[in-house]
Amino acid sequence: MTEKTLTPLLPPSNSLHLPLHLPFDLVVVILCRLPVKFLLQLRCVCKSWNSLISEDSNFTRKHLQLSTSNLHRHHLNFIGNLSGPLDFPMSSVFNSVSTKHAMQLSYPPIISAYSNKVTTCDGMLCFKVSHSLALLCNPSIRKYKIMPPFKTPGSPIFNLVYDRFTHNYKIIAVIFDSNNKNEVNIHALGTDYWRKIQDLPYNKIHRRPGTFVSDTVNWLVYDRSRATKVIVSLDLEKESYQTLCSPHDMQFNIFNTLGVLRDCLCILYHSHRHKFSDIWIMKEYGNEQSWTKLLSIPHMEDGIYYDSKALYISKDDQLILEFHLKKGRRKSLLIYDSKNNTSKISEIQNINNWMTSNIYVESLMSPFVKS
Repeated sequence: MTEKTLTPLLPPSNSLHLPLHLPFDLVVVILCRLPVKFLLQLRCVCKSWNSLISEDSNFTRKHLQLSTSNLHRHHLNFIGNLSGPLDFPMSSVFNSVSTKHAMQLSYPPIISAYSNKVTTCDGMLCFKVSHSLALLCNPSIRKYKIMPPFKTPGSPIFNLVYDRFTHNYKIIAVIFDSNNKNEVNIHALGTDYWRKIQDLPYNKIHRRPGTFVSDTVNWLVYDRSRATKVIVSLDLEKESYQTLCSPHDMQFNIFNTLGVLRDCLCILYHSHRHKFSDIWIMKEYGNEQSWTKLLSIPHMEDGIYYDSKALYISKDDQLILEFHLKKGRRKSLLIYDSKNNTSKISEIQNINNWMTSNIYVESLMSPFVKS
């Protein structure tokens, strides 16, 4: 395994300093509400602050919890660009004036334009950098780690997850085999090996990373016996699979994608016969009766929705949807205001069809040790 640390941020001249005579418990309460970039600077105030920010797992997880509910701590990331990943604060995506240029963040040089199979969890991103290598990176703290080589022949797709039953991060690797077998292996952070588990059932699976939600990883599959699409999920605690029915009878000619909105599994589906894309969420994971239509998105005349993906929904019900423009068939973002039934296209520049988009939250999570 290879461990590296990227060049640290230089603190500005007006760095934030808190009075040292405050009770330490109050200091903790204040610090866990600050952005990561300030916390990185404040590590040099004293040893106790450095230890708290760099080593205290309780502080790290509390900070993550508060950041998750803060729109200004979320980022939209595009991977697959020749000049490197593009990063946009989510608060600016809703304001098209300020999204013309990406933030300049340092990413590991090993990440190439072809590292476009990416999953995120708790502020860390998992990249596929070769047929056998996965890389974990936290762009907020500028640290990354290369995982042990995956030695099983094939080209795996990696999923980064947090296993709350073992209090550790894991990478799920799935090899979609031409012999109708989908081999699954797991790597736990802090170990130096991959462990094989039961093969993923079904053979006609969308070759994309799974969707991590409610302690499960979910894939959209085609069930030949029912002639429809279903969801197959891996339970992280039991390491077993279950099948979930989708909210509609989805034939093979209906385009669908899975995602997560408001901490719920969601599915977006579109048919050529309809002028709307519907988004459903499973309010109670595992309960097929809890599928609820969240909203219907009217199609724009210059849009193509066959490979759409729901990325984010704000507290005021504004949805960000990845789709394709007919002109040049290039990838773009649609911002749909469901309260006012209005849509606009984000003015983000330099997005190409090879890029994949992800939402991640600022965090202090390190790829080096267990949380």
